Amino acid sequence: MSDEMLLHVAILLGSVFVSAVSQVMLKLSANRTYESTVREYANPLVIGAYALFVISTLLTVYAYRQVPLSLGPVLESTSYIYVTAFGALIFKERIGAQKIVALVLIVTGICTFALLG
Repeated sequence: MSDEMLLHVAILLGSVFVSAVSQVMLKLSANRTYESTVREYANPLVIGAYALFVISTLLTVYAYRQVPLSLGPVLESTSYIYVTAFGALIFKERIGAQKIVALVLIVTGICTFALLG
């Protein structure tokens, strides 16, 4: 893998991370109560989350200039790891045995694809 391709892989992984952060922001906003429907959708968390989604999309499009289409979905599956970690750390969600097995399978698949491509 060339240095340029590695840079684009890192950009794609960063994009996936940014997207996971924006999902957390939307969930934080959804867990709050608002005095009006307008405030529910037009508040800093929601607007910031959608701005991050736009940034994530632009980064993804840029990353795909070098990242093969067959590798993209594999890298994007790392979002499950980020979202699970955020759920446990921020929302105090319990990580059960099934989630751990699922995450191990995801990481195994990513490693298998990376090594055997």
